[in-house]
Amino acid sequence: MSEASDIRSGDWIDRFVPAGWRPYCRLARLDRPIGTWLLLFPCWWSLSLALPRGIGPDLKLLALFALGALVMRGAGCTVNDIVDRDIDAKVARTATRPLASGALSLKQALVFLALQLAIGLIILLQFPSFAIGLGIASLALVASYPFMKRITWWPQAFLGLTFNWGALLGWAAIWGGLAAAPIWLYIGGLFWTLFYDTIYAHQDKVDDALIGVKSTALRLGTATKPWLAAFAAATIFCFGASLWSAGSGLIAYLGLAGVLAHLLWQLYDVDIDNPQDCLAKFRANRFIGWILLFGIVLDRALV
Repeated sequence: MSEASDIRSGDWIDRFVPAGWRPYCRLARLDRPIGTWLLLFPCWWSLSLALPRGIGPDLKLLALFALGALVMRGAGCTVNDIVDRDIDAKVARTATRPLASGALSLKQALVFLALQLAIGLIILLQFPSFAIGLGIASLALVASYPFMKRITWWPQAFLGLTFNWGALLGWAAIWGGLAAAPIWLYIGGLFWTLFYDTIYAHQDKVDDALIGVKSTALRLGTATKPWLAAFAAATIFCFGASLWSAGSGLIAYLGLAGVLAHLLWQLYDVDIDNPQDCLAKFRANRFIGWILLFGIVLDRALV
């Protein structure tokens, strides 16, 4: 693989997965789990916030959402790569992806997508009817997101709308409806995604400008850091409103303070002109997920 590629040779897929299955694993980004974590954490936060005080997390629901996030992140990546296969072939970082490189045909990718969606539907059918409808509605966002970089400078906002849907779905899976807490959590997740995916987009800003696709990295340019500060502030405000709406206690707010500290570190330390550092900071957002989750879970469990 090229050093510029976001696919690394010699990893666990090359070592342990049969050759015929490897392109499918790479298409679903199983070799890069950070996207699954970023999709999953809003689900787990919402599930944990929805529980009454004094009750620990529901392990069955946590597992169902984990499997659902894995499958639906793979489905989203498959849709994205189907739509972007011609663009990906022109960008060094993505040229070796299965569809762009020809390792998989369009027909094979479509069959794989159908399989992933079928598994996702089976998982979704375990939830109340309101949650099922909510989950199906998210497919409109999944399908439309790959086109956003062609029509708006803010595709990261559409990714935020898509990736944080679990903040609504987790609550609905327990209560069969919505309330202020998951809505605030969803909005906060949108701003969090704007923060981390704008950093991520700076990896590709040179190639994106050359081929004519749009991103917040190109739109904000040298003004990126002040905007990141605004995204971080909005994230903390909305997450705080969610915790307050759910009747959270001190431990949850300590978790939120940890999130704030991590965002401030990223903001101060990120080098938006260094692709490797942008990728490292993007991946570091999994720690934000864990910090807030532990704060919510401990606050709920320890009365």
